Amino acid sequence: MELHNLKPAKGSVKKRKRIGRGQGSGRGGTSTRGHKGQKSRSGYSRPFAFEGGGITLWMRTPKRGFKNINRKEYVPINISRLEKISAKYNESVLSLEKLIELGIVGKRDLVKILGSGELTCKLEVSAHAVSASAKEAIEAKGGSVNLV
Repeated sequence: MELHNLKPAKGSVKKRKRIGRGQGSGRGGTSTRGHKGQKSRSGYSRPFAFEGGGITLWMRTPKRGFKNINRKEYVPINISRLEKISAKYNESVLSLEKLIELGIVGKRDLVKILGSGELTCKLEVSAHAVSASAKEAIEAKGGSVNLV
């Protein structure tokens, strides 16, 4: 076997269906679109989830509650995790830029410090939001909290 002898398997490659190229082609005239009707016209596109004019599935299904478009989704970080981070990277100042640089939070994330766990060292923390218990725990150890 050599490169110039290679051919695709028999029946695996089919010719493209050339539509609207005259009566002699067998696909002229209506060009496989049938006769008349909306779908035979140029520019036709059916609406999303169209079900023949009946009520679509998404309109039939019951809806509950609502989605608040003003909701702010925070990434929670407990003070126990902050302590592990400060010990691992030997940092006492944990700003948002530092947390992003270390890959703990994303660039567009909103960060909220929560008060779960024990804190044994002094920390300077900056975040978008802080719970009352977390603020109390950080300030009890002589640290500070900056809201961005």
